[in-house]
Order: sequence, then C-alpha cells, then structure tokens
Amino acid sequence: MSIQKALASEIHHETENTIRILKVLPEDKWDFKPHEKSMTLGELANHVLELHGWVSFVFTKDTFDFHTDYIPSKFQTVAEMLAKLEEMKNENLAVISNLSEENYLSNWALKSGEHTIMEAPKAAAYRFVITNHLVHHRGQLTVYLRMLDVPLPGIYGPSADEKQS
Repeated sequence: MSIQKALASEIHHETENTIRILKVLPEDKWDFKPHEKSMTLGELANHVLELHGWVSFVFTKDTFDFHTDYIPSKFQTVAEMLAKLEEMKNENLAVISNLSEENYLSNWALKSGEHTIMEAPKAAAYRFVITNHLVHHRGQLTVYLRMLDVPLPGIYGPSADEKQS
C-alpha cells in the first residue's frame, strides 16, 4: 500500500469519526465546561475541527508558527462545522495525493515565535501533532457529551448507548 493510500484511508476514517461526534453536539450547550480550567464545549469542538485542517500545514509547509499561522476556528453551528470539515477533508486528500516519500520524511517544526516546540519528520508530526492530538480531544468531547447526558455515537466500535441490552 502506498503512503498516499494509507493516509487517505486514515483521513476518511477519522473525518467520519469526527462527523459522528459533531452531529450530536447540543448547540444550546456551547458554553458548557466541566471545570473552570476546561475549554467550553464550543471551543473544544472547534479545536477538534481545526486539527483536521492541520494536515495541509504539515505536508505543505516546513514550519507552523502559532504567532503567524494559527487562526482559531470559531464556528457557532454544527452545520457550519460539518461543511468546513468536508472542505478540509477534500483539501487533505488533494495534498496527500501529491505527497512524495521525500516530503513525507522531511523535517517539520512547530513553533511559537522564536521558541521551537517540536521538530520531527513530517510523518511523525502528522501522527503526534494531528492524529493523536485529534483522538485525545475528540475523546474529551465524548466526556463532555456524557456529562450532558447526550447519547454517544460509536467511534471505533459501538458505544454503550448503541449496544442492545
């Protein structure tokens, strides 16, 4: 299997997982936060969404600088988020389709101004900065939803809410 085909499969799968979570978000609870140090439901959902867009940052740039490149997502509705996610998926698939092994293995840096947060091959940055980060925050969203008594969709298999008793 090629790098492009493997990454495209993962992008499709993780996008579908995020779609399932976004579709059950209660927009009337956008300001909910389980703890004073937590993001609100809306902020966390937007962060999950924007992580999907970072695929193109990793594979089309050598550096991502929070001071110059980061634009926080601030969508207010699930419909807007779903439309943006579809757009991001298509952009990601286009970027991946042209990905060379040389680019995949070249170095990438995550910065905050002059401070380098991380340097790694783009393959590792994709895994750590995007995929693992996305899974982590999507998992947090499921905790928020559970606390709000929203039935959870399955992500990597059926949820307890989907299982027949």
